[in-house]
Amino acid sequence: MEPKIAIPAIALLIIRAISKKSLTPLGVLFALFTAIVHAIHPWSVFFALIAVFFLTGTAVTKVKHDIKAQLTLASDGASGGEGSRTHVQVLANSGVATGLIYLHWYQVRQMTTSATCWPWGVDLLTVGIVCNYAAVTADTFSSELGILSKSQPRLITSLTLRQVPPGTNGGITPLGTAAGFLGSFIIAVTSTVLLPFCSVRSTTAWAPGFDGGHSWSYQEKLAWVAFITIWGGLGSLLDSVLGALLQASVIDIRTGKIVEGRGGSQVPIHDTRRKKDDDKHSRRMVSGVTLLDNNGVNFLQALVMSFGGMALAAWYWNVPFSTILPDFRSTLPKNDMY
Repeated sequence: MEPKIAIPAIALLIIRAISKKSLTPLGVLFALFTAIVHAIHPWSVFFALIAVFFLTGTAVTKVKHDIKAQLTLASDGASGGEGSRTHVQVLANSGVATGLIYLHWYQVRQMTTSATCWPWGVDLLTVGIVCNYAAVTADTFSSELGILSKSQPRLITSLTLRQVPPGTNGGITPLGTAAGFLGSFIIAVTSTVLLPFCSVRSTTAWAPGFDGGHSWSYQEKLAWVAFITIWGGLGSLLDSVLGALLQASVIDIRTGKIVEGRGGSQVPIHDTRRKKDDDKHSRRMVSGVTLLDNNGVNFLQALVMSFGGMALAAWYWNVPFSTILPDFRSTLPKNDMY
């Protein structure tokens, strides 16, 4: 991005995060670093994706917040769920994309010709980056809006789809599922509007290691929107499966409400605020195991959906998956390249 656009855009996002207390102080620092990595890339689309994810995610979090605050308990006993997002949550949602953007930026620097457009049939990294934000945005929409569903959530991994309390990891509702696909559709449209699709035939080497690509047709752009929307929506369902299997859901027996860890952390089975004798039966685990916390599940989901999306594109386009890695030979002296 042009510095004259990137600097004020980053400043506005950080100021908003601080004023709305949507991030912890350390979360703000990590968000600033992440935003800078997105902004140094010459294409504006990647910074736009993280901005859309952050702004829409914050917006849906605020929807009927007072009602949602009464449906679950925070691990410290207060109502209102997780609270401000931490630096770990920033990395869980954007860490994979940030790494892929750095690789893409490095590839762009290696090119002998300017990467002014993106041809159809090449460049798997762009696919992975967009898939990351489609999946995490879908998950955020699904979690924040699905909990408001009038229908009781059902555990996605249960053969009988048994009913579970709102906020249970792996609990899904029709509203939450639809909201997830809406979130991924927003990312799909944003990427389609801002990606520099090639509009004329290109036969030059776009990136180190392979040739090719051609201009995107109208039908191919529609296929891109459909793929990202569906893939991101499936990402929210994958997150539910991973949460149901690998993350413990803990219920407060006194209130019947699910307990959420601050900052997406693991919820202790025993309430350390209560006396030992009283604490013995105050909480119990209703599903899952204590293998990952919510941040671990989110990171794993983003990783699987990003690399899974790239793998599908590699298969469909018949492009070697290894092209996501930089060609370090081009940085060596000519006599040392082979």
